[in-house]
Amino acid sequence: MLFNSIDFAIFLPLVFLLYWFVTNRSLSLQNLFIVLASYVFYAWWDYRFLLLIALSTIVDYIVANQLKKQEKQKQRKLLLMVSLFFNLGLLAFFKYFNFFIESWVDVWQGIGITMHATTLQIILPVGISFYTFQTLSYTIDVYRKKLEPTTNFIQFAAFVSFFPQLVAGPIERATHLLPQFSKKRVFNSSYAISGFYLIIWGLFKKVVIADNCAFFVNQIFDIPTGHSSMELFLGAILFGFQIYGDFSGYSDIAIGVARLFGFSLMVNFSFPYFSRDIAEFWRRWHISLSTWFRDYLYIPLGGSRGNSWQRIRNVFIVFLVSGFWHGANWTFIIWGMIHAMLFLPLLLTKKNRTHIDSTKISLKHIPKLLGTFILVSLAWIFFRADNVTIAYQFIIDIFSFDNGNLSLFYKNSKTVLLTAIVGFSILIMLLFELFAVQKNEKEVILSPFKAIFIIILIVFMGVFKNPSDFIYFQF
Repeated sequence: MLFNSIDFAIFLPLVFLLYWFVTNRSLSLQNLFIVLASYVFYAWWDYRFLLLIALSTIVDYIVANQLKKQEKQKQRKLLLMVSLFFNLGLLAFFKYFNFFIESWVDVWQGIGITMHATTLQIILPVGISFYTFQTLSYTIDVYRKKLEPTTNFIQFAAFVSFFPQLVAGPIERATHLLPQFSKKRVFNSSYAISGFYLIIWGLFKKVVIADNCAFFVNQIFDIPTGHSSMELFLGAILFGFQIYGDFSGYSDIAIGVARLFGFSLMVNFSFPYFSRDIAEFWRRWHISLSTWFRDYLYIPLGGSRGNSWQRIRNVFIVFLVSGFWHGANWTFIIWGMIHAMLFLPLLLTKKNRTHIDSTKISLKHIPKLLGTFILVSLAWIFFRADNVTIAYQFIIDIFSFDNGNLSLFYKNSKTVLLTAIVGFSILIMLLFELFAVQKNEKEVILSPFKAIFIIILIVFMGVFKNPSDFIYFQF
């Protein structure tokens, strides 16, 4: 079920009313209702994959409670391995099986040996990378004795399947979200209104910015030949805004919807295009995933401790795994490698934490902001392109500087109008975010006047015909 669909526009008010006016007398009943509503929400795509969520819930619930009972370290490690192998096994099969088979065949063909392999047409379950990482963090934290496992199965099932963030995050930690299911929720009108404003802001970024950018981005990336270097460059820039509007828009809606039900979710984006270097970008972009890799992979590997080669190794492992997490394609792996190479100079010169404290943006920061944004946008080319060859040629053609033709954007009245909409909506977003950065806020806070203004833009400039999936559903 898409947040930007009529189905969800009916589903959300119905669930909201039942949650607060029918099931509110019992915490257990509320939690059970959340589980049922979440399963309906997920089944809207494909009910068959509900079994995977249920199995992941059961396995990690049992493993965590057995970890609490078991004192022998060897047995505890075995229990943890059960959770790791089960969850990562699901990912490996559904997400990477065909990739490994096809890559194996390509390796042999590269040395002149022809091999034939039959690959399965495996459907990728929506959101599998998100909820498996969420349950994995739970069992790992229990194993580390940082968290007491819950004995309430319904509460744990609600934590795993909570519908606002089920399919595209934020990837919540059990230490933050799980305890909220054990406390009675009392409706807070001001908290709910702030959630409603976040939903509006997220919809604006999705249906006005991301989906309008997609009109140009798809034409440029689907058939990159025949476009001028300037059109290709703008295509990369627009994809940067498309993926940000799409993904951060989803996160805003998810956080806002959770607030309607009395829950707090972590901030997943903190104005990443106002970053002054790549390290700051990754502290602001997809925060729930970057902190997950920091806590469960980077630090266990040794983090920034050790000699230079160990630190280089750790950085490359984390970014390559991050790229691979996004999809079974070499383009994602190269995208991760590019970010590793951009991050390493900062780490080795101990400048990776230069901009860790929030400061107001001034004119002196503009060169760093633009430089970081352009580097991120060029890296996005590998993220968006269908394969490495296309991405490589795309970048070569950008730097050919053949001409400054921009006919794609003004070839007829429709593209002129869309160009104006895209430019205006991006400007509005950046101005609102700049204002929030200057006030050191964690999110864009709408006033009633701003909310009405954004709603008008959504109604008149949003894309609603054949609503598109959110980009991160594929991951």
